[in-house]
Amino acid sequence: MENELVDVKEPIRAFILEYAAGRGLTELKDDDLILKTDVIDSLGSFRLIAFLEETFPLTIEDTDMDPDNFQTLNDVESFVFAKLGKTNGKAEHADHASLAAVS
Repeated sequence: MENELVDVKEPIRAFILEYAAGRGLTELKDDDLILKTDVIDSLGSFRLIAFLEETFPLTIEDTDMDPDNFQTLNDVESFVFAKLGKTNGKAEHADHASLAAVS
């Protein structure tokens, strides 16, 4: 499952770094503020949304446009997992082995 977490976060990190390269950004930590530090401006926010929809099998609704979903790379990753129906990279539905262990 660890690889799955990286597979979501790294493409997003690469997109943000490429978008903000003109502002001199060369590194983005998982908990760096993206919106408040002007890493991503309003146009960048729309481009990020489009990137997420193109890269992952999800649709971002108007109700998803909460700035809290996009404050940090970790927030964006959590948002993507939530939209994909996963929590921390794990499917929300229980598998048969988990159900057997509980019963």
